[in-house]
Amino acid sequence: MRLLLMRGVALCAFGLAATAAQAAEPSTVGELVVTAQKRAENLQDVPIAITALSGQQLKDLHVTNILDLNGLSPSLSIKTDDNAANPKIFIRGVGLNDFNPNTATPVAIYVDGVYIGSPLAQMGQFFDVDRIEVLRGPQGTLYGRNTTGGAINVVTRRPTQSFTGDASVEYGNFNTVNVEGGVGGPLIKDVLAFRLAGAGTWDDGFMLNRLTGDHGNNQDRWSLRGSLLFTPTPNLDVLTEVRYGQSGGGSIWAYNRSLVPQTAAATGPDGFCAPGFYTSGQCTNVAGYANTSSNLNQGDYHLQGKDKVRTFGAAVTANWRLGDVSLVSVTGYDSAHRNDVEDTDAAPTDIITADYLARQSVLSEELRLQSEGEGPAKWVVGVYGSYDYLWNHSYYDILRMFRDPTPENPSGADIANSIGIFGWPYKQVTTSYAVFGQVDYKLTSRLTGTLGLRYSADRKKFEYTSNAENGAFVFFTVDETKTFGSLSGKVGLQYQISDTANVYATYNRGYKSGGFFGGQATDPALVAPYRDEKVNAYEAGAKSEWFDHRLRANVSAFYYDYKDLQVYDLVLVGAITEQIFTNASNAKMYGFEAELTAAPVEGLTLQFSAATLHANYENFHSLSGDFSGNTLPNAPKVSLTAMAQYQWQALGGNMRIEADGTYRSKIFFDTRNLARLSDPGRTFVNARLGWSPPDKRYELGLWGRNIFDETNISDIIPIEGLGFDAFSMGRPRTYGVYLRYDY
Repeated sequence: MRLLLMRGVALCAFGLAATAAQAAEPSTVGELVVTAQKRAENLQDVPIAITALSGQQLKDLHVTNILDLNGLSPSLSIKTDDNAANPKIFIRGVGLNDFNPNTATPVAIYVDGVYIGSPLAQMGQFFDVDRIEVLRGPQGTLYGRNTTGGAINVVTRRPTQSFTGDASVEYGNFNTVNVEGGVGGPLIKDVLAFRLAGAGTWDDGFMLNRLTGDHGNNQDRWSLRGSLLFTPTPNLDVLTEVRYGQSGGGSIWAYNRSLVPQTAAATGPDGFCAPGFYTSGQCTNVAGYANTSSNLNQGDYHLQGKDKVRTFGAAVTANWRLGDVSLVSVTGYDSAHRNDVEDTDAAPTDIITADYLARQSVLSEELRLQSEGEGPAKWVVGVYGSYDYLWNHSYYDILRMFRDPTPENPSGADIANSIGIFGWPYKQVTTSYAVFGQVDYKLTSRLTGTLGLRYSADRKKFEYTSNAENGAFVFFTVDETKTFGSLSGKVGLQYQISDTANVYATYNRGYKSGGFFGGQATDPALVAPYRDEKVNAYEAGAKSEWFDHRLRANVSAFYYDYKDLQVYDLVLVGAITEQIFTNASNAKMYGFEAELTAAPVEGLTLQFSAATLHANYENFHSLSGDFSGNTLPNAPKVSLTAMAQYQWQALGGNMRIEADGTYRSKIFFDTRNLARLSDPGRTFVNARLGWSPPDKRYELGLWGRNIFDETNISDIIPIEGLGFDAFSMGRPRTYGVYLRYDY
């Protein structure tokens, strides 16, 4: 299966090799500057496992949203079960399947230094990007809470002191239109500069409703960002950003796999439909609907649905240089409103329809004092605080087709038999604060030691009601306040072997705040507070460049020891599928990663990355069984990525051809490790071909993603109490043309 990874890359690499062999000019891999440690540094000097992608690379790879980053960094997996919100990010097997908005992911997203804590606001941040930094592993000091898996830094393009402009437009199958552009320059020379950028995506959707002929999972979103850079003196700059985004596409349409056997032959040993009979017509959902099609991009849907999200954000970053130190203030505000009406059962029988309604706003402030200059010590100290307000008023309409209205019961609800509208309105207010510091000190001319420490605390006030029929029946209420807090930090050594090679070893203590489960529940025990997640992470690595900077080779090995790992799961309790959020006592993870970049001759760039991963629960007893020894969800044992790009002069201008492929081995989608809820190894190949004139002012070309049309399953959600599995599907083969312009 792994050889399939090279299938698409080889299509262009074979042709490139003959042409490239004729070239004699040497080339080098480009230097990458990152701010992973809150200061600008060469990627090779930072003792952290990082993948950095420039804005140009993101365009070349046709990355148009955060989901397209999937597989572009070793051990990175990104998926979603929604159209406009809630990306689920996993690094080295560490992530969370929960889609409820009050749960923070263990992989934090930062945009221009501002923590985007609301999962409702994370999908609309990805445009006009200068670079992306993927930090693998716990970031317990400088990033603090909720980074037990890692962090993704999104750095957008800043205003410049010269006039610039750029625009791109793409058209593809499914009637897809992608547009992005920006313009900026000085308003007052060397004092005030601006940048205005925007992006939009529209398409018809790739899922087909066989009942109506309509398409679903369509995109309809746009975003704007305005920035002002004020530089009143050479020692002070203030960057102000305001952004707004809106998404109004359809809610996600899933593929329905029927689970209730209707014949003895179709009954498996677990009582559900046996493999091989799913589309036989001998298995149905609880309402008798049998999906007899194996086409995962089609279904019989009773509801079109809409996933509407509006986001607004603002940030002010001030940097005041005071001789050998700098004072940095990062103030951020984000708000998001979401209303998603969803055909959850993916069937003509109306057995479950969801309405997710939530509003969230977050105000944060980080104040840092950090060293400047070339002394033996580089240090950062700071404080952080945030206020997070979340209001949720979601509900499920369950088994509507079985309602039997009478004069005594006009709604036809039968709460005892789970027929009715079940809601879980709640408010959660989180007040967070932290103090932190880190110092990197040169012990000798070649040896540097690192010491960091952070204390974080989260005070959460949770007001929750479980009800039915819009409050006519109240099952229980919760009004509780609890404070969670923990120490995290880092100890490390880095040794400079030569000017182009170093090795490092680190110990990181990571922490993810405890909290309250924000999903639908009819038992108060299910929303009892869960504990902090903690990890002791050990990592060793090497970073090097060879052959006059024509080859970059970075490797790392890691070992994680988790305590109270936070786990979201769906379990069958009696005849009802319940959402649960709990702590697994222990989990162990270890693996190895390698990233290689080569520029053997002028115009040719080759990249390859590989990761191995072992991720297992050590001691996990859940409501539905003992899962000790099971593999964590979304944790492939092997993942590979290969890329090739070649540029040469042709047709009076410049030609560029690229191909990339990603492979990941088998994954499980649930903690039970059921074969039914797994996906075998998959290989995805993308390619691009472009031409630009000699001045490179514009470029036009062709692009294709998943060009071999590999089955693209994002998730499988078991809703066994209603007799089906729901498949969330990623995009099939897409292709189109593009035009870019730069001024």
